[in-house]
Amino acid sequence: MTRIAEAQPTELAKIQELQNKILEDKKKLAEMRRNAPNEEVSDYTFTSHDGSEIKLSDMFGTHQDLILIHNMGRGCAYCTLWADGFIGFTEHLENRAGFVVISKDEYTIQRNFHKSRGWNFKMHSSHNSTFNRDMGYEDDKGSQMPGISAFHKDANGKIWRTGSTWFGPGDDFCAVWPMFDLLKDGPNGWAPKFSY
Repeated sequence: MTRIAEAQPTELAKIQELQNKILEDKKKLAEMRRNAPNEEVSDYTFTSHDGSEIKLSDMFGTHQDLILIHNMGRGCAYCTLWADGFIGFTEHLENRAGFVVISKDEYTIQRNFHKSRGWNFKMHSSHNSTFNRDMGYEDDKGSQMPGISAFHKDANGKIWRTGSTWFGPGDDFCAVWPMFDLLKDGPNGWAPKFSY
């Protein structure tokens, strides 16, 4: 049997070259993000699953850094797919930084959906808050967009957003897409469902 590397050396070499270039470009992008000006952020108030209030500053826990996911809520199968993927990473992420998922769903709706999915990460409601809009994840009509923001709390207690980006099929935050891309027909129109 002929090895693939022997059968198509030119094409495979081009693929490897492009993969290497993408990895180098990702390193440059990460460095540019780290060097970009930070944005000071207010200490917003959210609602926990027990109905109590929690401040953004409290979500850092014992860390100076916080990873915050902007989730569109229980009505979005795509956001649910991304959130399902965080289950295995939660302890690893929380070892390095605070980690929390935020959605605009009212807290009792969010709590019930969180429980039904078996999610193990902290989740709070930004209902009745301008947080999503202020961070650029809600438009003028109230439509939500998914993404991620990273924050840093300095020695004076000030909170700074140090980076952010959007979520969408093919991004670096959901492993199913690059796996599907290796298939003969790629995702082939696949879309996530709440259950299978």
